[in-house]
Amino acid sequence: MVGWNVGGAFVTLAVVLAWSAVARLRLVSPVFLPSPEATGQALWAGLNQGDLASLTVGTVERMVVGWLLASIAGVVLGGLLGVSPALRTYLQPTLEFMRPLPASAIMPVGIALFGLTPIMVTAVVAFGAIWPVMLSSAHGFSAVEPRLTEVARILRLSRLAFLVKIGLPSALPDVLAGVRLSLTIALILAVVGEMLASQQGLGMAILLAARSFHAADLFAGIVMLSVVGFVGNALLQACERRALAWQATT
Repeated sequence: MVGWNVGGAFVTLAVVLAWSAVARLRLVSPVFLPSPEATGQALWAGLNQGDLASLTVGTVERMVVGWLLASIAGVVLGGLLGVSPALRTYLQPTLEFMRPLPASAIMPVGIALFGLTPIMVTAVVAFGAIWPVMLSSAHGFSAVEPRLTEVARILRLSRLAFLVKIGLPSALPDVLAGVRLSLTIALILAVVGEMLASQQGLGMAILLAARSFHAADLFAGIVMLSVVGFVGNALLQACERRALAWQATT
């Protein structure tokens, strides 16, 4: 594990050094590519004197709320689809029709329903982020060991009891994999939604910086998005290790 961390830090350092070299040699105009030093200064100024911190909080709030809604609904719907062949038969055509739709493409529908509001952004985030959770949950619940299903039948467990006591623990690795992927999608859609709906957040800040050719501020916003994604993924990885620790003992 230490080797992987050292290797990852080395690659990151190499990317930053290459970026610095390109900026210093002016292979790309500073108007479009600031140096790492200028980006760091803009990041520091935005966090200490500007509103970069509050903008980041706004984006994280929309991402987390939409992701939580998508995760809860996705696990419930995926569990029902996984254990009910009849339900899959009825809903599969509709789900396959809706699944390929880009979430950004339904934003005009969201704007028509909710207006240019934070609710619209949250709804679009939830719509786009639900699919990885629902599909992975459906796969996990449908792949429950047949012997466990027989045990549940012998014990006369209800459908709900089977889902909670047997189905969910068995499907947990698939569910958590879908939840992690869903968080990344939620962050992307939160940023896109802020850009299109003119909501205060990192997405809108990045768009305004691009339009005014403030490259350092633009890259500072991108760095903050990277930090948000990295921290979110690290937290979910830690939760996943704790939730699946029982598998190491079986």
